[in-house]
Amino acid sequence: MDIQRIVLFAGLAIVSYLMVLAWNEDYHQQPVAATEMAQAPASNAGVSGNGDSMVLSGEASGDHPEEFVTPETSPSVAASGTDTTAAVDNPYVTVRTDVFEIVINRVSGNIVESSLLQYDASLNSNTPLKLLTHSANRTYLLESGLIGKNGPDSRANGEAPVYEVSRSEYTLDDGQDQLAVDLSYTTDQGVRIIKRYEFQRDSYEIGVKYLIENRSEQPWQANFTGKIVRDESPDPTSQASMGIQAFLGMVMSSPEDPYEKFSLKDLAEKRVNQQVTNGWLAFLQHYFLTAWIPDRDTPAQFQTTRRGPLHVMGFVYPATTVAPGETAEVGARAYVGPKIIDRLEAVAPNLDRTVDFGWLFFISLPLFYILEWFYGLVGNWGVAIILLTVLVKAVFFHLSATSYRSMAKMRAVAPQLTRLKELYGDDRQRMSQEMMALYKREKINPLGGCLPILVQMPVFIALYWVLFESVQLRHAPFVLWIQDLSQMDPYFILPILMGASMFLQMHLNPTPPDPMQAKIMKLMPLIFTVFFLWFPSGLVLYWLVNNILSIGQQWYITRKIEAEAAARKR
Repeated sequence: MDIQRIVLFAGLAIVSYLMVLAWNEDYHQQPVAATEMAQAPASNAGVSGNGDSMVLSGEASGDHPEEFVTPETSPSVAASGTDTTAAVDNPYVTVRTDVFEIVINRVSGNIVESSLLQYDASLNSNTPLKLLTHSANRTYLLESGLIGKNGPDSRANGEAPVYEVSRSEYTLDDGQDQLAVDLSYTTDQGVRIIKRYEFQRDSYEIGVKYLIENRSEQPWQANFTGKIVRDESPDPTSQASMGIQAFLGMVMSSPEDPYEKFSLKDLAEKRVNQQVTNGWLAFLQHYFLTAWIPDRDTPAQFQTTRRGPLHVMGFVYPATTVAPGETAEVGARAYVGPKIIDRLEAVAPNLDRTVDFGWLFFISLPLFYILEWFYGLVGNWGVAIILLTVLVKAVFFHLSATSYRSMAKMRAVAPQLTRLKELYGDDRQRMSQEMMALYKREKINPLGGCLPILVQMPVFIALYWVLFESVQLRHAPFVLWIQDLSQMDPYFILPILMGASMFLQMHLNPTPPDPMQAKIMKLMPLIFTVFFLWFPSGLVLYWLVNNILSIGQQWYITRKIEAEAAARKR
């Protein structure tokens, strides 16, 4: 087998391998069957299957961790206890900011719905995307509470606390930068608790605080806990690319392991119970996430458990003790919104890594920032992709020129290669020797036409991740029929044009002397066209523009080489 065939097959193998890694390792998730969830061990489902068990730190109960269970508060969760929500008049409080519409349940004061006002549920829809929800089809909640010895959310109390509010609707008005929503509750012992939600303009962060005033005659003690509750329903914002979907599951960050992923299957098979200081915990889906960020320098016990068919991910602080007549404050921050790198960097260390660009992130990140800069200049993501393609092409200009010169020289000696095939077609070893002698005589590097293309493949794969993971390109229009660059071309026009450009580019290359090699080269445009039918249209646009620029460069160099060869013959 000659060197060109080896290089060709090696190149195809490398490209295929990188594609498989890009799709399967970073994005493919195996769903957990409902029957598997139903058969989960009772130890993973909480006490009697009625709640989620949260293990407190040693400080909460001496040297031995104590297990606490919070009451069921969501109307969508089946529980054996009393559904307090149904018995409460006007149980929901609505909070509207410039980016949010939040619904809070007065029973336990948890966030049961969040609509992201700057993101549509689907293309050409006027309905905001609902991230958190407690609908019949999907359960996704952000919970917080006070559990433990005197905590009102402790299951030992029998019923969840019902908070009072001054009104049922709150709005961040124009000119107002901050909004605080207070929910108040007084225990039977006379301890007054205010659960305060803090919102800021143009921010997806939510501050959650408990202000505790102990008016009783006894010390009061409880543990703050924050939780994300999620079922196994499909990701509503996910898009399929060749049948592969974005990661759906939990990520935990700690100083020891800044980014640890747990798929839904992982969460179903084992529980997490780890003390973390200066970390965070999040649930990821395509483009969006929900995260809890505990206070800095405060130890938090990160845990996962099951609440019937639901996954519960959260943390528990050490106990907060309030002496009679004293006050205390305890809480944490949450993030409920899009995966935007700049915003996430400002929230917590390593939270920006939830924008998962894969193992080629060191290439993807610069590409993203350049793409974003171009968008700031032109205001169109499609045009920005074209400009980025031109820039990448310019960076690889000399490398590509080397490749095209090699191919042009190969084209020039094609008649001689044909002659060698006629003379030594039956003697493969002699033919290879004569071909290498010809390459040496004409100063042709047989690898020169292949290696530069392989060098550029990581850039292509890195850009795939950029277009796949960047929420900025979700529902981003280009021109005419392309209204979402993150989705496949609905009419397959771009992939067909890309295949045609690749076909034309192949005709500028010399025909390989090996018949099998020649057949593969002829099939390449068709194979790539089929693959690209389901690729994001932004990626196909990049490849199409790259092909057009390559054709121009290759045509110019080929004509120049042929002119030089003709001049030497004279």
